[in-house]
Amino acid sequence: MSQTKTKGPSASEPEASEPSASEPEASEPDASEPSASGPSASGPRSGNITFHEGEVQARARRRAHGHAGAAIWLTGLSGSGKSTVARRLERRLIEQGVFATVLDGDNMRHGLCADLGFSAEDRRENIRRVGEVVRLFVDAGAIVITAFISPYRADRERLRAAMAPGSLIEVHINTPLEVCEARDPKGLYRKARAGQIKDFTGLDAPYEAPLHPELTLDTSRLGLEEASSQILAYLHEAGLLGRGDEGEGARGR
Repeated sequence: MSQTKTKGPSASEPEASEPSASEPEASEPDASEPSASGPSASGPRSGNITFHEGEVQARARRRAHGHAGAAIWLTGLSGSGKSTVARRLERRLIEQGVFATVLDGDNMRHGLCADLGFSAEDRRENIRRVGEVVRLFVDAGAIVITAFISPYRADRERLRAAMAPGSLIEVHINTPLEVCEARDPKGLYRKARAGQIKDFTGLDAPYEAPLHPELTLDTSRLGLEEASSQILAYLHEAGLLGRGDEGEGARGR
């Protein structure tokens, strides 16, 4: 698995399960601490609802949890190793006492996104829904790790723009297509090559690689422990792990 640090401190294609303190602040919201779960950029259909701000700010949550809330967005082809890296990273964070969880593409399509297919429109809606869940977790102070192909750059950038600066860490799992296809843990590439699955990302549907991810990892060159260690190192360097007694947030982009 090789690693490049680019920033400092239709039929059915599953998303891929790869191998592989003080008192709370006053109730007045602090404009310097944008809420990750504020009103959605798309806005509600009804004009008769009002977004209700809570009394607990990000600094108080950080003191309570011992770290900042953040999203680690793993994106890459099916079979690239996203889910495997995500689960190992989750385990290592939990072992360190971090409030962490994984949102996995296949798992989300068994529930919240069970009504969606794999058309371009459904893929966008899938990521929009997941993005809203991610924002809620980050606002609650969790480190949420996502494992989604998320093929469209615009969808990923839209989520980043909706979140507080520095709270989304995009990790491109840049494993070569030929390696992903050779792994083929669920036989999806074989089915796609045989014409049994249409619009398969990387073959007959596009994958738009990130232009400026925080990290780039190749799981054909990096072992699982090393890949998760690279992400952990970034979290430490970015100041996301630790109580942040001065009230600092994550670094901006």
